[in-house]
Amino acid sequence: MSIVYIIAGLILLVVGGEFLVRAAVGLSFKLKLSKMIIGLTVVSFATSAPELLVSIQAALDGHSDISLGNVIGSNIANIGLVLGITAIITPLVIDKDFYKFNWPMMMILSLALYFILSSGNEISQVEGVALLVILVIYLYLLISRARKKGKKEESAEEVDDVLSTVSNFKIGIWLLIGAVALYFGSTLLVDGAVDLATMLGVSERVIAVTMIAVGTSVPELAASVIAALKKEKALSLGNLIGSNIFNIASVLGITALIQPIVVNSPEILSSDIWWMIGFAACLIPLAFIGKRFEIGRIKGFLIVIAYCTFISMAFLN
Repeated sequence: MSIVYIIAGLILLVVGGEFLVRAAVGLSFKLKLSKMIIGLTVVSFATSAPELLVSIQAALDGHSDISLGNVIGSNIANIGLVLGITAIITPLVIDKDFYKFNWPMMMILSLALYFILSSGNEISQVEGVALLVILVIYLYLLISRARKKGKKEESAEEVDDVLSTVSNFKIGIWLLIGAVALYFGSTLLVDGAVDLATMLGVSERVIAVTMIAVGTSVPELAASVIAALKKEKALSLGNLIGSNIFNIASVLGITALIQPIVVNSPEILSSDIWWMIGFAACLIPLAFIGKRFEIGRIKGFLIVIAYCTFISMAFLN
């Protein structure tokens, strides 16, 4: 039954996340927010909702390793799985914003997370507030840079104009469906993960950094692969890095604010977080080795191999 719970939980999270994104965008139009603001902030927050609900539910149930493993594993999967597979299908072009702004911010937060966890083996409420403050600074800089560089159209590509005319009643229904689906999806996923870990004789952390992390990355992977196969707009490396930033700053920040996140498995600090930092750090050498400012098929293949190595070692250890 644990597998059934996990699959059902993931399906509900995908459905709930989709309805929440639609409701959030529709509500943002009602509040007269610009498409650029909606694209850069509202959509990013809404798409992080599944990870957030899973982390909060796990922390409240006393399964902190699932909260941490979910975020760390998702960040690894975003690069090792989503970026790697997409690059194998179609090369990814790297712009200057990546290594001048997005990548440094991701590295700062990744290293900050390591020092926070290693200093006290937990993310306290005060540290959760600090992560959220960093997120606000990041969003302010992100919006300022977009305005200065005239990237309004680029940041608004994910925003559906049709949602500007949707009724308040429909927005309310979408919010209700999204909230209910996310709540029950996160509950089923956490319960299923705990049961599966017990059944397989592995730690909750292993299930979190592998199955749960891959599961919550599936929608992004599917969308990226479909876009690559259709030769449509390639996956934005900046958006992918932005997702990792949101995972650390918003998901862990808000979760810690509600319930401090304690490190129960030493492997999180001795192994998992170093894999996350390593995957993030390797993007800069990859950007300049071989064909500059591009991550092509060979580089993508190497990234996927590294990800498979991480998954194997997580289970073997």
